[in-house]
Amino acid sequence: MTTSEIHDLLEGWAAAETAGDTTAMASLVTDDFSAVGPLGFTLDRDAWLTRFDHGLAYTSVTFDDEPQIRVEGDTAIVTVRQNTVGTYRGNPVPEAVRTTAVLSRGRGRWQLVRVHMSFVAGTRGSPPVPGRP
Repeated sequence: MTTSEIHDLLEGWAAAETAGDTTAMASLVTDDFSAVGPLGFTLDRDAWLTRFDHGLAYTSVTFDDEPQIRVEGDTAIVTVRQNTVGTYRGNPVPEAVRTTAVLSRGRGRWQLVRVHMSFVAGTRGSPPVPGRP
């Protein structure tokens, strides 16, 4: 049951990102949410929710079908590849990032507490694989 709830959260997250739906996104994140982007920048909850007001637009956001999920009580750690098509201020965003999310089950449902994203080297918009031309 818990795993299916986490998959549902991932689907809701992808849908909210694709639509730029900050209302839906706000319901998916905790009040003390924070994120680390693939370049090391950090965003608090308010900055995360207003990214779409500052030039971010997706036409597609999906997560791999088989995320790695570890649940310990009311906390879960999820690692998954996030695949995106979109732009930030007119520039393409990376095609793929590896995302690790910390989730908490509070208020009767899972929510995102922390997110950390890393480039998948060699994919469009990301640095090359080290040691390869």
